[in-house]
Amino acid sequence: RKYFVTLLVVDQRPSGIDNEVMSQIGTRITCLLNDDKDIEAIFTGVSGGQSLRSVLAKLDSKQQALILGHAVPMPVVVKTRAYDQQFYQEIGELDWQQKSDQEVFLAAQLAREDIGF
Repeated sequence: RKYFVTLLVVDQRPSGIDNEVMSQIGTRITCLLNDDKDIEAIFTGVSGGQSLRSVLAKLDSKQQALILGHAVPMPVVVKTRAYDQQFYQEIGELDWQQKSDQEVFLAAQLAREDIGF
């Protein structure tokens, strides 16, 4: 946190993540899980974990995720975005080599301000 570094731990089988690592994860994002060990791993140490199991079981298998932990005031189900052609058109892809030095420096300055530097 001191250096504004964030680590994202991603695994299709959360039960395979070491318990010490899991205990340090403040915010969890999970999609539908079917394996009881994986479900148990996600909710270990989470208050209200048993009631959240039913929420997890009802998630759409392709476009929903459950977010819980420090980043949200209460657990919330979100719809994930499709990675289709429209997605890539909307986010665009900047060719920084086509930009002037002034445009690049301005973008870098704005990015630094966004993270508090």
